[in-house]
Amino acid sequence: MVDIRREGVTRKRRIRRVLYGALITVSLFAASWAFSRLEPAPLTVERGSVWVGEVERGSMVIELRGTGTLVPEEIRWIAASTEGRVERIAVLPGSAVRAETILVELVNPTLEREALDAQLQLKKAIAELKNLEVEIKNQELTQKSLAASVQAEYQQKRLEAERDEVLAKEGLVSALDLRVAQITTQGLAERCQVEQQRLVMTAQSRHARMAAKEAEIEQLRGLYQLRKRQVETLQVRAGIDGVLQETPVEVGQQIGAGHILGKVAVPSRLKAELKIPETQVKDVHLGLPAAIDTRNGVVAGRVVRIDPAARGGTVLVDVTFTEQLPEGSRPDQNIDGTIEIDRLDDVLKMGRPVFGQPDTTIGIFKLAADGEEALRVPIRLGRSSVTTIQVVEGLEEGDRVILSDTSEWDELDRIRLD
Repeated sequence: MVDIRREGVTRKRRIRRVLYGALITVSLFAASWAFSRLEPAPLTVERGSVWVGEVERGSMVIELRGTGTLVPEEIRWIAASTEGRVERIAVLPGSAVRAETILVELVNPTLEREALDAQLQLKKAIAELKNLEVEIKNQELTQKSLAASVQAEYQQKRLEAERDEVLAKEGLVSALDLRVAQITTQGLAERCQVEQQRLVMTAQSRHARMAAKEAEIEQLRGLYQLRKRQVETLQVRAGIDGVLQETPVEVGQQIGAGHILGKVAVPSRLKAELKIPETQVKDVHLGLPAAIDTRNGVVAGRVVRIDPAARGGTVLVDVTFTEQLPEGSRPDQNIDGTIEIDRLDDVLKMGRPVFGQPDTTIGIFKLAADGEEALRVPIRLGRSSVTTIQVVEGLEEGDRVILSDTSEWDELDRIRLD
């Protein structure tokens, strides 16, 4: 047989192949374009790993939080009044003490010798004063005796002169004898005046000499009292009723004047000393109410002092209590405290996000109505408190948002909760 060439069939087959290829290419291009238009599937997050909060409307208390300790309102630091060596520590820290309780005994032989010398000098001066008093009294008596003797002689001579004057008129006494008698009487009169002046001066001298000696005695008495008090202060006393907090010395230690020997506090009168960040203390002022958590209960108080200086980024704020402290409260006990700064009425609020700062705009994930997905929305925040923050715009009452850390999803605008 002879094969017959079919040219028409071959041509149709080639055309069909070309059409099929074009159709496949167009289909692949359309599929690629469709896939590129699809949104990526949202990241699935375990629901229990996030903290969800709800936006509420109502009043909001603006508070500041700080940590601190309980400290006594009355503290007395006991310092050495003079130098000495620690002989004995009579009371250990933690013991209850009275004002007259001896805490530490010191010894200072030099001071004790000086006190003894001052005592002996005082006794000597007192004896000298008594001796001087006797001596001056003797001098006064001698002077009084002399003045009385001269006075008596003067009176006698005056009478004799008057007698001679009468006799002279009758010619029984010569004029010369009368003149001698009169001169003698005049001389005795003048001597009598001098002796009286000496008697007065003796009395004045007695007062001056006694006053000088008494002043010397007072000076020596003051020196002795000073030395005596210094010796007494070698037995260091508490000074107030309270509890001994510390005794920072050791037996045998040599100390100088002013060295701290102990610290006594009144444990029944405690206050809270809070450390508030220096950036927030500007809102704190005297009289604000506060709540102190003593670990045994929360106690109300009021701000009574704000330290003018900052230390380590914080400012010390003192709070006194308006309620009774729980039993077991003691100095240096760690506490937490909140101070009420302000109160806002009828505002939107929610729990404070991890990275939510007051008066800023942030992006936050808001849950959809079905609670299955969360979309990132921008919101503006207002004033903040310890655990809550004001919502100015971007959310409505009843909205639920994720408050926990979402920084790992900063590039996403949508997540799915499983």
